[in-house]
Amino acid sequence: MAVAAQCLSSSCWTISSKIQSLSLNTTKTHPNSCASFRPLGFSSNTSFNAFSTGFVSIRPVKRQTGQLIVCEAAGPTKKADSAAKRARQSEKRRIYHKAHKSEVRTRMKKVLESLEVLRKKTDAQAEEVITIEKLIAEAYSVIDKAVKVGTLHRNTGARRKSRLARRKKAVEIHHGWYTPSPELTA
Repeated sequence: MAVAAQCLSSSCWTISSKIQSLSLNTTKTHPNSCASFRPLGFSSNTSFNAFSTGFVSIRPVKRQTGQLIVCEAAGPTKKADSAAKRARQSEKRRIYHKAHKSEVRTRMKKVLESLEVLRKKTDAQAEEVITIEKLIAEAYSVIDKAVKVGTLHRNTGARRKSRLARRKKAVEIHHGWYTPSPELTA
């Protein structure tokens, strides 16, 4: 913002009398400064640092009546640590989701291993599927909770539940405990 003949704050009150003692530091610009703002350096005879928190740009403006000095002041350029906050939040979520995904994988692995053992058994009984169905129900519950909290996409959860059901049905077909209807196989 530009104000003619005077600056915004009370810290600029000596600007018109100290023009000769101010110098622009163009060689060392602040890394966060904009292209239009340059930091001001005060000479050694000025004991009052008026612009310690921001950037100031002084440029003469030519008008028909004469020259006018315009003082532009910008506040501190450092923003809130939103990036650091996002990093903290994402790390917390990553650990939370990692635990849910691990539990889903563990439950699925238990079901698939028990189904494979049952499939390889030659003298398996149909009642042995009941224990596996309990494991499948627990796996379904864990998958549904992971979908509910946003760890897994709903389609991913549905695909994993379908995979468990297909493997169970394949074992039942293998042992002859289940025969698919001819309409479904065609």
